[in-house]
Amino acid sequence: MKTKFVFITILAMIIVALTGCIAISPTTETVSPTRLENTTSVAASAYSGAVPDSIHSFESTIEEIYNRVNPSVVNIQVVLTPSASNPGGGALGSGFVWDNQGDIVTNNHVINGATRITVVFYDGTTVDAKLVGADSDSDLAVIKVDPNGLTLQPVTVADSALVKVGQLAIAIGNPFGLQGTMTEGFVSGVGRLLPANQNTLGPNYSIPDIIQTDAAINPGNSGGVLLDDTGALIGITQSIATTSGTSSGVGFAIPSAIIKQVVPALISTGHYDHPYLGVSVATLNPDIAGAMKLPANQHGALINTVTAGGPAEKAGLRGSGTKATIAGTQVNVGGDVITAYNGQTVKSSDDLITFLARSGSVGQTATLTILRDGKEMQIKVTLAARPNS
Repeated sequence: MKTKFVFITILAMIIVALTGCIAISPTTETVSPTRLENTTSVAASAYSGAVPDSIHSFESTIEEIYNRVNPSVVNIQVVLTPSASNPGGGALGSGFVWDNQGDIVTNNHVINGATRITVVFYDGTTVDAKLVGADSDSDLAVIKVDPNGLTLQPVTVADSALVKVGQLAIAIGNPFGLQGTMTEGFVSGVGRLLPANQNTLGPNYSIPDIIQTDAAINPGNSGGVLLDDTGALIGITQSIATTSGTSSGVGFAIPSAIIKQVVPALISTGHYDHPYLGVSVATLNPDIAGAMKLPANQHGALINTVTAGGPAEKAGLRGSGTKATIAGTQVNVGGDVITAYNGQTVKSSDDLITFLARSGSVGQTATLTILRDGKEMQIKVTLAARPNS
C-alpha cells in the first residue's frame, strides 16, 4: 500500500496488511480442513425448533446474491520474478468483471510486477490476461482478457456515498486461494483514510472514503467485491487491520465512488490523473482553534504547508507560519482554515481529501471557503494533476 500527500495518523498497534497476493512457494504447506460431520449431526439432533421464516428469507437472499454475482468474480494468478521473500515467484488474488469487452478490475498490488497474469473464472475457464492500466495511488488496476468465447457477467455498481454503518456487507473472493468464497457482516465504519503506498519515495498520499467491514477478509481477497444487500458493488476489498496476518474482524474496501472515477480512465488511457490542491492539512481541534483565537467549536482543515508552484500557492492560499505549544508539543498555527469545498462543509482534513477525490478533476476550478485571521473569504483554485508517487 502507498501513502498520500496529506499526513495521517495510524495506531501503532495496528498493522495494515495487504490482503491481495498470497505468495506461492514450492515449500507451501497444505492445510486440510477439519471434518465437521459429527459436530453437525450433534447440533442437528439438539435443535428441534422450526427455523423462523425470517431466517429462511435471509438465507434465500444471500444465496441469490451469491449465485448472481459469483460468476463475475475471478481468481487471478500471477507470475513474479522470484525473490527472497517469494522464492516460488507466484501469487494469488481476486478480481471482478467490469464490462463485456473483457476488462477486469483488481488491486494494483495484486498484479504489480507480474510477468504473466492468468484469470480463472468460477466455472474453471482459464485464460491469460494483459495489463491495461494501473494506478498505485488508488491501488486499482485493470487487466484484460479476450472476450471471444466467454460469457462475461459485469458487476452492478452502487453509489458508495450512500453507504451507512450497520448496512449488510457481503464479500466474495478467493481467500487463501479458495475460489468463490463468500463471507458476510456489516459495514462497521465509513470515511476511513488509508495509505496508498507505504514504500513510496516521493510525495505521500492516502486513499480516502474507505469502507470498513467486519465481514471476514483474508489474504487472497484483495481485488474481490464488497456488496450491499442488493448484490451491487460498494467497494473492492483491499486490506485488513491485523496483528496476526489474518482476518481480525476489520477489513477495508476502496469505495465504488473512487472505482468509478479511476477505472474508466485506466481503460481509455492506461493511467489516471488525480486532482491536486498542493497543500498538507490537519484537522482543526479546540486547542489549535484556541491558539488561533477562533471559537473552540470551529471546524475545518488547517493548512500546514503549501507546495511551491502548486495550485494552492498560485491561488494565494497560506500555510501555517507560526507554532504554538499545546500540551508540551509544538504545533502549526496561523494558516488558512478551509471550511467548505464547493459549498460542502469541511469539518476535518479527511473531508477535504474525500471531496477532492469524489468530485474533483484536473483543470476544474474549485471554490474554497476559508478563514484567514478569523475572517471568512472565498478563494478559487484551479486543480492540477497530482505529481507521481
